[in-house]
Formats: sequence, structure tokens, C-alpha cells
Amino acid sequence: MAREVIYLRDVEPRPRYMHSWERFKHREAHWLVEMFAEMLGVFLYVYAGLGPTAALIFGNLTAESGIGSLYTIGFAYAIGIVLAITLCAATSGGHFSPGVTITLSLLRGFPKAKAVRYIIAQILGSYLTCLIVYVQWKDLLVAAEDVLTTKGVYDTLMFTNTGPAGVFALYVSPGTNLHRVLLNEFMTDFMLGLAICGVMDPTNYFIPPMVAPWLIGLTYSVAIWGYAPTAIALNTARDVGGRLMALTIWGKQASGGPYAAIAALTNIPATVLAFTVYDLFLRSGTRSMFLLCVLQNATRHSPT
Repeated sequence: MAREVIYLRDVEPRPRYMHSWERFKHREAHWLVEMFAEMLGVFLYVYAGLGPTAALIFGNLTAESGIGSLYTIGFAYAIGIVLAITLCAATSGGHFSPGVTITLSLLRGFPKAKAVRYIIAQILGSYLTCLIVYVQWKDLLVAAEDVLTTKGVYDTLMFTNTGPAGVFALYVSPGTNLHRVLLNEFMTDFMLGLAICGVMDPTNYFIPPMVAPWLIGLTYSVAIWGYAPTAIALNTARDVGGRLMALTIWGKQASGGPYAAIAALTNIPATVLAFTVYDLFLRSGTRSMFLLCVLQNATRHSPT
């Protein structure tokens, strides 16, 4: 027997203006709502990670111990990703990364016009988040800059991964081998791409939907805990938005040099390759839709 579909409006009284807004939202402004969800999702995940990053860099520069660590940064980003997916993915699909959006456009038929809108929203979300966090931390960041100036190392450390600008834009330490940085970035992006593709596979019954946000978030954390000291970006939106914000505050000296291209672009081909590898070797069109079958069976045999 077919079961009646119950909507939220059927059990929760809503004001009349909300009915009017929802009709307009779904018929005329759905694209705007999706962009907002992507922008908000990026805000949540970037905002969660920037605070602990600022605490670690400020603590190291001012010799105040115990206010930040690589562990707290990784775990904070994981929580931010969980928040982004659980709060926003139902509205936009939960891309939150140009690499994911481009990959879905190339391999899953995601509309190209919508992909452009999503990428704009993602980068804008990162940019605005970095500006907000800069205002929140400005007094302490200026104090950290003063420490660098007093020690005579402002020009040496300010625009590195250990300087105040490194809270927002991503840099490498002077003299770092960029070929190894590229390899480091590509491999961590590839691992993250596999995790994302895996949770999107409806036949992978080891990953129920409620686990997916945590799996992606903790994979992100693993990348940070193990490979951030070498330098990783993991997300074009996080990198480009943060770099544009740093350029806004500090000018061209915050550009990041040749590393900027590695940070901004590497995750895109790495994610495409990860999805391709998963599709070729781990995904199967002959595998049963286990979870869907279980749910349908439970519905079929449940009391009416």
C-alpha cells in the first residue's frame, strides 16, 4: 500500500509570508538559495578552522603556549565540514569546493551554468569569512605583526605559513621544494576525493548517510595532521578566497608567488582523478542498492 507523504507544513504551522516566500523561492529564486547554501557551507567550514589557526600562529609568535595546535586545527575543520554538510547539503547538494563542482560537472552531468554560480558562491563565502575572522582577531594579529617588526623579521616571516598573513592565505616556508609540495598537495587531494566519491556511492553500504559528513571531515583532518606542515590547501575556494582577502588587507606582497597556483589548482585534477579511479575500480553498476532495498523492505512490511 502506498504511504502518504507528510510534509513539514502539514505538522508545523507556518506564517503566511513563509508560504509566499517558499513558493517564490522554489519557482523563481532557487538558484539564489542554492548559491547561499554553498556560500554558507564554505563559511561554516572555513570559520571553524581559521580560529584555531590564528590561535596557533599568534601563540607561536608571542611565545604564549597552549592556545593552539595542529590537532585542534584539524579537528576544528572536521567539525566545520560536518556543520556545512548537515546544515546546507540538503539545499545545494553540499559541494563547498570548486574541485568537487568541476568534477561533478565533468563526470556526473552537473549543469555547467550552475557550476559557475556555485564556484562564485564558494569563493565569495571564503573571502567574506576571512574578512570577518580578521576583524575578530585584528588586535592580536597586529600585536603579532609588531613582534615581527621588533625582532626585525617582518619581511622574512610575515607572508609565510607561520606569519599572521598565513592565518588566511596559504604559503610555504622560504626555500621549500615546490615539486614536493605539488606531490604533497596532489596526494592529499586525491585521498580526500576518494572519500567524497565513496560517500556518494549509494551501493556502498559501509557508509550510511549519517556517517558521510564525519568521514569527509575526518579525512580532511588526517590530511591536516599529517601533511599540513609541508603545505596543503585541499580546496580552491578556501585558498583563493583567503588569498584575495590577504591581498585586500596587505597588498601584492601577500600574493604567495609560484605556490599560489599549486594551492589554487592542484585539487581540481586530483579530485577528477580520484572520482575516475573510484568509478573504474571501486564502483559497480551491478552492485545492489543495499540501503535502498532495506528501506523499501522495511516500509513494505511496516504497519499501515
